[in-house]
Amino acid sequence: MKVLVTGAAGFIGMHTSARLLARGDEVVGIDNLNDYYDPGLKQDRLAQLAPNANFRFEKLDIGDRQAVSALFARERFDRVVHLAAQAGVRYSLQNPHAYVDSNLAGFVNVLEGCRHHGVAHLAYASSSSVYGGNKKMPFSETDPVDHPVSLYAATKKANELMAHTYGHLYGLPSTGLRFFTVYGPWGRPDMAYFLFTRAILEGRAIDVFNHGDMRRDFTYVDDIVEGVVRVLDKAATPPAGSTVPHRVFNIGNNDPVQLLDFIACIENGLGKTAQKRLLPMQDGDVPATYADISALQEWVGFRPATPLAEGLASFVDWYGRYYAR
Repeated sequence: MKVLVTGAAGFIGMHTSARLLARGDEVVGIDNLNDYYDPGLKQDRLAQLAPNANFRFEKLDIGDRQAVSALFARERFDRVVHLAAQAGVRYSLQNPHAYVDSNLAGFVNVLEGCRHHGVAHLAYASSSSVYGGNKKMPFSETDPVDHPVSLYAATKKANELMAHTYGHLYGLPSTGLRFFTVYGPWGRPDMAYFLFTRAILEGRAIDVFNHGDMRRDFTYVDDIVEGVVRVLDKAATPPAGSTVPHRVFNIGNNDPVQLLDFIACIENGLGKTAQKRLLPMQDGDVPATYADISALQEWVGFRPATPLAEGLASFVDWYGRYYAR
């Protein structure tokens, strides 16, 4: 297939592109290479993909309506994996307009491209953050998601509503995936495990929010990518009781881990003990995430396969090699 991957220079975007290329698909990757975090890391991710003759990259902002429209008209994609977005819960408190431009306006541009140019299926990134302060565990797709606690979460819920609308109005098949705390090699430097690793190696204290009383459904990137590709291959059909070809699934590890246990795994991998600075909960954050993945298991046979200790060892190994250059 010919597949568009938006956010191809991003963490999940790079790994997804590599997986599609490995099986013989043609991949066109786009990214605006912004400076939310080190653009050099994004360039180095792209360098992993560039040697493959089936990969082409264009620097393009999904918020640019004309450029996105021209791309779709020129390339005639079979399917689209939409991963580009302004990421980060905490950053949305300081820079809300970035989330409107990318996550809302940019998503409409992608939907319009898919609608007008015969894309057979759109798989797009939602987020576990849509569950907000939900206290029922594990989180299920049938739970209410009407009380987001950050603008980032609100934009991801909006994406689900927008995709549903395009399915209703234009018959566009689409599937949203609610990612649960993805980690692994080539990860995002603003994520906790990345910040912890750097600080421990540099002998600095790490910030542990909510005094460590937090649980996360940490999911290894290879498991995430396997789920993304399986979903991409199986175009959405209307769920029971609906006529709209739109589905939403949790994709996570189905095994929440205490934050302090997670830190202990990093310490073991590094052979160093962390100095911990215990702090209260941050605005926009939630104490726990836990994915019920039974619906995705039934839909495409998804099952995470990477134990936490193994996944973190892979990350620590990559981190040491990458930053020792």
